[in-house]
Amino acid sequence: MELPFYQVDAFTSKVFRGNPAGVCPLSAWLPDEVMQSIAAENNLSETAFFVPEPGGFALRWFTPVTEIDLCGHATLASAHVLFEHLGFVGETIRFSSQSGPLFVTREQGLITLDFPTWDPVPRDIPEALTLALGVRPVELYANRDFLALLPSPQHVLDLKPDLELLSTLDGLCIIVTAQGREYDFISRVFVPREGIPEDPVTGSAHCSLIPYWAARLGKKKLRAYQASSRGGELFCELRGERVAIAGQAALYLKGTIFI
Repeated sequence: MELPFYQVDAFTSKVFRGNPAGVCPLSAWLPDEVMQSIAAENNLSETAFFVPEPGGFALRWFTPVTEIDLCGHATLASAHVLFEHLGFVGETIRFSSQSGPLFVTREQGLITLDFPTWDPVPRDIPEALTLALGVRPVELYANRDFLALLPSPQHVLDLKPDLELLSTLDGLCIIVTAQGREYDFISRVFVPREGIPEDPVTGSAHCSLIPYWAARLGKKKLRAYQASSRGGELFCELRGERVAIAGQAALYLKGTIFI
């Protein structure tokens, strides 16, 4: 069997920046174990698979070790492949997913994700988190993920967490954030429980970051930067129970998988 494959750097206009995602268009679903094996072989933070369905596409995401319920950068990468390489006609793509319908729009040189809002809920700070980060968060919030406010942007940039200790916590992603200088806020995201020591740019983390910073800064439109070694820029907006997360993408690789 031969399968088309793309690798796209998301939330960047240049290759070698942003977050690389694998994208595998399918005519029908492969067995789950095969898709998981492809994702493990790619060894990217996520590989996306999509199949056509009435009104759009069904979309699934796999890390090297498991399937996950929502991934922003691999959704943006999938939309980029459809818009730029597979001849999709129209300006809005509808994806169905474990997290419900997701709409992706191409406008003014950006690809905009329409994602659910995850309102962060205050939580007591576990001692293990402080030990793992090497700094006590000012505040901690939780939903699917942990969102830790650090004292300054420099604390975010300098952070060298104990990933083994972080993996014992019950948040899927461990998000650290602070108010930015050039940007409204900056962040970093660690997902050691799912085989991702640090995720370069994490769209789904902004489902929590956008409502948090919109309330804190009193503004609905925000510019964000995820300060990993690769770095990524996100243009964000709070839209009630939804968030808009926009960015660019660059194709790095196009090829064929043989299985």
